[in-house]
Amino acid sequence: MSSCKPTSKDDKRQHVRKPDWLKINIKANKQYKELKTLMREKNLHTVCEEARCPNIHECWGERRTATFMILGSVCTRACRFCAVKTGLPTELDLAEPERVADSVVLMNLKHVVITVVARDDLKDGGASVLAETVRAIRRKSPQTSIEVLPSDMAGVKENIQILMDAKPDILNHNIETVRRLTPRVRAKAKYDRSLEFLRRSKEMQPDIPTKSSLMVGLGETEEEILEVMDDLRANDVDIMTIGQYLQPTKKHLPVQKYYAPIEFGRLRKIAMEKGFKHCEAGPLVRSSYHADEQVNAATKERQMQAEAGM
Repeated sequence: MSSCKPTSKDDKRQHVRKPDWLKINIKANKQYKELKTLMREKNLHTVCEEARCPNIHECWGERRTATFMILGSVCTRACRFCAVKTGLPTELDLAEPERVADSVVLMNLKHVVITVVARDDLKDGGASVLAETVRAIRRKSPQTSIEVLPSDMAGVKENIQILMDAKPDILNHNIETVRRLTPRVRAKAKYDRSLEFLRRSKEMQPDIPTKSSLMVGLGETEEEILEVMDDLRANDVDIMTIGQYLQPTKKHLPVQKYYAPIEFGRLRKIAMEKGFKHCEAGPLVRSSYHADEQVNAATKERQMQAEAGM
């Protein structure tokens, strides 16, 4: 796989010039502005904004999908790739699940993703509030499909069970990077613990699709990317997303390589050959990108396999 050359040999951090294919066409239409206003009125946080997602205008303005971030806006971990604020978290807001559910109704969302900041200060890692948010949305907007994107919740089996008992439509937990780079990229997280989280989730609710996301451009090799695919499939993960890492600020890890669209296409092809039900791969792909299509594709594939007696 090819890479763009650094702008300067004298740059110790080896900054790489951003290629043309990463330019974003911003379309702040009426629907996008309405959703942004609603978020502020309801005192809600979205990972779309906090993590500076490049697809926010498309998801909010065109697809009627959004990713809510609950349990506050301050994370107890300081991952070196993430733009979400870190520090001491605020107190728990037990009214948040109902507020999120009300907003889903007002926004008339087709698909909603509920993610959380890592709350290592809580015994259950926030599982109870996340599960209650799923149930609140189910009561008030039964036509909306629900995806959850939790932290590893310290890998505690009971915490995972609390969440899976709420029966979201899809369980998403991100592996983020390859095994070798995990200690440098993900604060307090462990590669094998994430795999265990995904495996246990599937064991608890076999009919619920599981999903994980990988960032590339942090210095991984192709062999390491393929190892991640194999590890995810070995733990029965159905859906994989692969996207380009973009440095949010100068304080975060620098980009080591920008992958070309054709390289993402090749990675997607390999992922599908390895048995994933669906794979979304591209420079601007993020964990929740086209999430509504991903859950539908995985469900359709699972139904086809059942009908074929697989």
